[in-house]
Amino acid sequence: METQVVLEAIGWIGSILIVWSLMQARVLRFRWMNLAGAATATVYNGIIGVWPFAFMNLAITIIDIYWLWRLYHEAHDEQVYKVLAVDADNAFLRHVLEEHSADIATHAPSFAIDADAGTGAGGTRHTFLVVRGDEAVGVVAVKDLGDGRGLVELDWVKERFRDFTPGEFVYRESRELSRAGFSRLEVPVREELDRDYMRRVGFRTEGALWVREVSA
Repeated sequence: METQVVLEAIGWIGSILIVWSLMQARVLRFRWMNLAGAATATVYNGIIGVWPFAFMNLAITIIDIYWLWRLYHEAHDEQVYKVLAVDADNAFLRHVLEEHSADIATHAPSFAIDADAGTGAGGTRHTFLVVRGDEAVGVVAVKDLGDGRGLVELDWVKERFRDFTPGEFVYRESRELSRAGFSRLEVPVREELDRDYMRRVGFRTEGALWVREVSA
């Protein structure tokens, strides 16, 4: 009887994990939870001898392992993620910002694409789309402060891709920042900023700022 209860618990855990995984917006979290659920369900169905379901869940487990390998392998591949410099009035950029305005507001509540970017010295706003294939996955907006200095006003990524921080390609791999005339980036220190992410993409603290040099 006790063994039967344990088996039933294993079966329920596998089923709950699979269903719960389908509710996840982040692709990495979905794959890991789906893998755990499918692997558990494979064991359960194998023990009780329900072979069609054991085979199905084993296949799902293998598929999840493949996609996890691929996602981690491509996470820092500049052949997969591209950076496109676009004008602030670009129609597609505007569409992306509008579609995700609520999420963007939670990360950069003061950002507004139509806000005056002028600094009194001919300053402008430079905007960059991070794309994966034909899908826009993130937006970075930098205000020109003059003398090669740029203020990062927005560094936003879709929730699905947030575990992979593709914004790093704007800072590390892309040449678009230097082409725009920037030699140094600045971000005011704020509590909500992810310190690990900032350091990972090359920023360091300098007083009340996160700063990063831009390679020519």
